[in-house]
Amino acid sequence: MNRTLLLILCDFLLLTLLALTDWQKAAPPAKPVPPPPPAAAVRAANGAATQDDDLVAVMKLSLADERSQRDQVAQQLQSTQSTLSEREKALADTASSLDATRQKADTLTAQVNSAAAEATISKARLAQLQRDLEQRQAEAARQSLALATLEKAQTEARAKIEDLSVTVRVVEQEKQLLRTTAETLKTQVEAERQERIKVQETTTQLAQGVGQLADSSVALTKEIRENRPININVLFNEFLANRVQTALEGTRPFLLSSRTDKRDTNTVFVTDGRDTVALLHVSDTPFSLIDPPWDWASLKAEFRKGAQRIAVDRLVFLAIDPRVAVLPVTSAQMTALGVKSYPIALEPFKFTEALIIANGGTGYGEIPFKLDPGNPSYVHMDNRLVRKLFGDFSPSRGDLVLSKTGELLGIMVTSNYCALVDNFLPSQVIRTGEDLSSRPTSKPLEDLSQRLRKLPQRLQ
Repeated sequence: MNRTLLLILCDFLLLTLLALTDWQKAAPPAKPVPPPPPAAAVRAANGAATQDDDLVAVMKLSLADERSQRDQVAQQLQSTQSTLSEREKALADTASSLDATRQKADTLTAQVNSAAAEATISKARLAQLQRDLEQRQAEAARQSLALATLEKAQTEARAKIEDLSVTVRVVEQEKQLLRTTAETLKTQVEAERQERIKVQETTTQLAQGVGQLADSSVALTKEIRENRPININVLFNEFLANRVQTALEGTRPFLLSSRTDKRDTNTVFVTDGRDTVALLHVSDTPFSLIDPPWDWASLKAEFRKGAQRIAVDRLVFLAIDPRVAVLPVTSAQMTALGVKSYPIALEPFKFTEALIIANGGTGYGEIPFKLDPGNPSYVHMDNRLVRKLFGDFSPSRGDLVLSKTGELLGIMVTSNYCALVDNFLPSQVIRTGEDLSSRPTSKPLEDLSQRLRKLPQRLQ
């Protein structure tokens, strides 16, 4: 035990003993003090006494009384010291006993901890044994199930073996019968083979004749189809089913801000057998070949059909005429839009009349046309003799012209002349996007404007 703590406990016990001791009861009884002799007797004995003699006698008595009390206090102090020594000895014995008890408690705690650790290990071992037992029981159940399945399969196999044995015997009998039958049929087959050879020779000769007749029939059908005009009502109905809306939006600087131009029109897809495009007039785009060329800031283009929206990456101006523009389209995009393309006319002058469709389908009619000897890429449309079938219109630039066999003839570049579209050779390409400022558009537009000014006056 700590020495300081032991001293504090001793002081506390001593103070407690001093506080609880009744000193009046502990002190020995005081001896009776004899009464002072009468003054007369003193005087009789000593003769005449003075006042000082009385005072001395009283002081002697007081001194004797004080000495007696001091002796009593000394005795009490000695008794107290003896009691304190005994209590200190008892306290030392108690502290020693307390140390022994604490040592026993520490030993018991260690034993308890050891027993708890052993109990934990035993519990873990018991859990592991329980898991092992469950696994073995599960394995035994699986093995029992597998054994039952195996026995069932073995029983079924025995039944199948017996069935196969019967089947083998039957097959052997049938084989013997078939062998006999085969020998009989072999002779018949040989005779039929000879007859078949003769029939095949005859069939080959007939097939050759039929093939020649079919080739002649296909050629004749194609020739009739190519030379027979289609009703223009049917052609216009097909146009309405296959037309696609094109939407172009361009932004360019204007004064201190910017200006946005939008163009929406209906057109169809045209193919040359390799590429497919949507045919447009320059007036169907935000650009102009008459005004001064601008450096446009952005250009967006897309196809629209119902809920479908397909972006286009470039606008191409054809070498046929600077006013003819196309938007390329892929086969996958056409499939998504659900429309078909029109082939270009390989023989545009087979008929003297054509179908003109105004403004993307607002009107249509038959119109005669003539060749322009000085400009073989254009035909002159006689708009005085147009036979209107639907809508009130006059031919104008951007109208599409179809041949009477359902092929695309061209596009009107003026109100009188149609540019024949027989190829897609490009002259200028403008990419779409938001960064046209890095690819100035004024130069290609200026080139197209110069080409337009070089054309004959009647074609401008």
